[in-house]
Amino acid sequence: MIKKFFVAAFLFIATSTFAQLQKITLEEAVLQQGRKFGADKLTGFQWIPKTNNYIYYTDSWTNMVIGSQGPKKTENATLSEINAALGTKLKNFYGIEWIDGTTLLVTENSKYYSYSTASKSGQLLFETPDTAENQSVDKTKLKVAYTKENNLYTTINGKEIAITANSDKNIVSGQAIARSEFGISGGIFWSPKSNFIAFYQKDETDVADYPLLDINETPGKLISIKYPMIGQKSEKPKVGIYNIASGKTVFIVPRRNEEDYLTNLSWTPDEKYVLMAEVNRGQNNMDLNLYDAISGIYLRTLINEKSTTWVEPEHAAFFPSTISSNFVWISEKSGFNNLYYYSIDGKLIKQLTNNSFPTREIIGSNITGTEIYFKATGANPTNMLAYKVTLRGKQTLITKDEGVHNVIVSNDGNWIFDEFSNHSTPSKTLLYDKKGTVTTLLISPNKYDGYQIGTADINTIKSADGTTDLYTRLIKPSNFDASKKYPVMVYVYGGPHAQMITNSYLDGANLWMYWMAEQGYLVFTIDNRGSDNRGVKFESVIHRHLGVNEIDDQIKGVDYLKSLPYVNGNRLAVHGWSYGGFMTTSLVLRKPDVFKVGVAGGPVIDWKWYEIMYGERYMDTPAENAKGFDEANVITYAKNLKAKLLLIHGTSDDVVVMQHNLALIKKFVELGEQKVDFFPYPMHKHNVTGKDRVHLIDKVLHYIIENNK
Repeated sequence: MIKKFFVAAFLFIATSTFAQLQKITLEEAVLQQGRKFGADKLTGFQWIPKTNNYIYYTDSWTNMVIGSQGPKKTENATLSEINAALGTKLKNFYGIEWIDGTTLLVTENSKYYSYSTASKSGQLLFETPDTAENQSVDKTKLKVAYTKENNLYTTINGKEIAITANSDKNIVSGQAIARSEFGISGGIFWSPKSNFIAFYQKDETDVADYPLLDINETPGKLISIKYPMIGQKSEKPKVGIYNIASGKTVFIVPRRNEEDYLTNLSWTPDEKYVLMAEVNRGQNNMDLNLYDAISGIYLRTLINEKSTTWVEPEHAAFFPSTISSNFVWISEKSGFNNLYYYSIDGKLIKQLTNNSFPTREIIGSNITGTEIYFKATGANPTNMLAYKVTLRGKQTLITKDEGVHNVIVSNDGNWIFDEFSNHSTPSKTLLYDKKGTVTTLLISPNKYDGYQIGTADINTIKSADGTTDLYTRLIKPSNFDASKKYPVMVYVYGGPHAQMITNSYLDGANLWMYWMAEQGYLVFTIDNRGSDNRGVKFESVIHRHLGVNEIDDQIKGVDYLKSLPYVNGNRLAVHGWSYGGFMTTSLVLRKPDVFKVGVAGGPVIDWKWYEIMYGERYMDTPAENAKGFDEANVITYAKNLKAKLLLIHGTSDDVVVMQHNLALIKKFVELGEQKVDFFPYPMHKHNVTGKDRVHLIDKVLHYIIENNK
């Protein structure tokens, strides 16, 4: 009797404790992952120029905190002091930059101010028009370049100067080109000493106009965008170099073909030269070329790289020293991104790294240029670690903990800020000195304490080739019972330049996946071959055959799921967006006996309707690869539908145009198929954002729950 009473009391206490835990609502899961549940971090961390001081912000960017690793202490600044001195109405510090150890660059609307933390005074530096976009401030923070509509301007000494004046709207200057592929994120490049402005220009005259509908007008209004579809005419790029002293501009054009790509632009420290990659439209041949900055004349090719699949330069040449034109180039020619040190004559001085894992990016160098800091995965591809390497090739791991690290190097290279998370650490912030001594600045509490939230198991299985390890993530509910049989939602992306499983907190998952687990589901993801951070061999198996190896690997994931005693193999659902939408529709239709439900958002249906820059890299053109396009075309398999299928699209999607989904729906109508549903999100682009995202995720998950019984 006593034993029975003890067991009953224990169960009552355990049940009561569990019942006291709060439930995360779906709205919280969608909107609050990085807010209410976001880990504590040193928000907005910056090293202050020419000092060993640093700043960060608290209280939603409204309070500045200054730390110091040297004898010089920087004066603090408050919003009220700045607003009083400048006549501004700033509500937070977001977007404020440091010009030097005591001076801030303050931006409000279109006005730019300097503010001295020492004298508590400031002044207006310059002002841009209200219509200005793509503003780019030079290194001195005294000059600005910007675009208005399709033209490029600069303001110097309060005077606006038109660098380009094209009345033809098809000619666009100062903006990203190539639809932001090849690592392109902007179109304005100040020279190191601010004497020149280089800029991208594209001529879209021959690019097809594509219609989108604005339903907010009465009657509805046509919005025409330029959309270069695979195999059709593309934009024609140029690079302009504007000489501020002479007021003249010279232009650089592709050397081989007018539709080749110009990318990865960089300046030599002395401003004499511009380095730029030219990639052929077929994207299997790259030249890194050197040009004279004053004349724009081609001087020589420094590096040439070819591939039987694709060459995709994504990083501009990096100059570790301000007094040398020797540079570091990131190349995949060894099978993984590694660092190579070249002279300006194109001579390889030293291969600095020879890793069998990819370098992600260069993050800086020490003040003498003898050490280069970079991010790389290390042996475990779910990590993102920080390393340094000398010009002699001696490599050192900086970050001591496994996980995903955000690292910022001080101005002199003597201090390294490191914020990271991993599977068991929400966030930890450290400071390393040059000897590797660690100081802990902040350890975040777990913001999910007190809430019902499940766990994630990270494992590896073999891919369809029988040898390659693939990482998997299986999210289980907080009350998981191995004696039960659970339905599964497979979340898939599966395409290049994306990695779903990382050694970060929540393991790269969205919080709504954990909400789904609390509804009595398992949520499964596998990073198939073709996904990111695994090197050339792993990623290039998709070439000319999108959907083949990816599907085979996803089915290996399904086989693994079915081997687990707590999985109900008859209740499998799959959901994905964009490339994941392509994978979802392909899985449901090409493997019709596997999944009971599918939800595909913004899916690519026929690759000939996708954009040139991305699509031709992986598939070539329909004329060159007819078999590959036919095999990947989802419409081909529409007759196989057995599952319930929900198709979703933003009606203003300018990335995967709605023609994809509508064409598949048209085919289903022709077939008399009623198991398919369609839900549009009016006026949303490729991603449904804001408060409407709650509606989207609710729609996706409840469709699965209701139809996967």
